[in-house]
Amino acid sequence: MTRCVALLRGINVGGRNLVAMADLRAAFEDAGYAGVSTYIQSGNVLFTSSARPAALEVEIETMLERRFGVPLVVIVRTRAQMRSIVTRAPKDFRAAPGKYHCDVVFLKAPLTAKNAVKGVELRDGVDRAWPGTGVVYFARLSARRTESRMSRIVSTPEYRKMSIRNWSTTTKLLDLLEQP
Repeated sequence: MTRCVALLRGINVGGRNLVAMADLRAAFEDAGYAGVSTYIQSGNVLFTSSARPAALEVEIETMLERRFGVPLVVIVRTRAQMRSIVTRAPKDFRAAPGKYHCDVVFLKAPLTAKNAVKGVELRDGVDRAWPGTGVVYFARLSARRTESRMSRIVSTPEYRKMSIRNWSTTTKLLDLLEQP
């Protein structure tokens, strides 16, 4: 059995696709997942399973659409994958947390980091991006965040296969996965 996190894209954002966390936990528990918990309202579900992440994504998407009537994109990462994402983050990405707003863009296979950012032009002096395994690390200069071009990623077809979490949430999810 492996600890995993399901990152749900598109719930409880801008008043759309509202799902209470208690209902989300109940859906996972009713589907037979063990050790279910949630973290903040943006759709982070921690659970235990013996299935592979790719199979879990399909299974959970189907279960959630049946349960809530809304098609959602689900990206699953195991504890080991999350640990790798955090520990392999580029030093420049996490070097100045007070200076930069840092996000991890989680990618649903077969989307690659290279394809995920191909349509996004970075603004010099504001945006910085680094490819990772199954993620893109994206930093925006906090003082000039409104000038960032990261928001343009939402107009790309690839955006449907992404879910974005800030660095603080990403590291907190790893902390929660590491707990017994």
